[in-house]
Amino acid sequence: MNIVVVDDEALARARLVRMLHTLGYDAITEAQNADEAITAVKKESADIIFLDINMPKVSGLELGYELKYLSPQSSIIFQTAYEEHALKAFDIGAVGYLVKPYSLEQVKQALERLAPTKQKEQDLRILSKSGDTYLLLKPEEIYYVKADLSEVMLRSAKGFSYYAQKISDLQKKLEAHNFVRIHRSYLLNLDAIKEIETIEQSKLRFRFKAISESIESSKDGAKAFRERYAL
Repeated sequence: MNIVVVDDEALARARLVRMLHTLGYDAITEAQNADEAITAVKKESADIIFLDINMPKVSGLELGYELKYLSPQSSIIFQTAYEEHALKAFDIGAVGYLVKPYSLEQVKQALERLAPTKQKEQDLRILSKSGDTYLLLKPEEIYYVKADLSEVMLRSAKGFSYYAQKISDLQKKLEAHNFVRIHRSYLLNLDAIKEIETIEQSKLRFRFKAISESIESSKDGAKAFRERYAL
């Protein structure tokens, strides 16, 4: 398990690293600012990020959005001397919040809470980016997903936003939320569909309830859709 510890205070980083070593974690990378944290997360596959909130230039809350966008699979545990940031931290998708000075037992408990649960599946949020703005979308807010090289574009009522993950990986997350793959480039939310039309070559055209756009399946996608839903 790879862990990144982000804190501008060297003593605070050293103390947390000692605790992690005591708990049996060895693959630890340290970062003292936003640039080092971004470099570390891009270089390593970070499973857990311990992120201090009160840092100079770029706050941990701002950095949290960027790190979650760059590495959606990473679990973020915020650490700070102040409790008032907790609500905002969990909005970003944090899985833990430690108030300094925290104990070894509190760090252990925060790590133990990372075990996947059914509730976490139900509470899925997708953190995407539109320009300089971050959007935290529920699956039901997404009409469809379009592949765009190594990323995807999410279509919601707020327009298009980017998510740094391949469409095949996002498909696994969204299948439990009534999304279906109808083309190598498209995932769509069945609950958002208004009507389905058969077009040339037996393909299917899908129209949505809330937007005027439509998307078309591939021949194989149409065949798989008909077999699955007995059309």
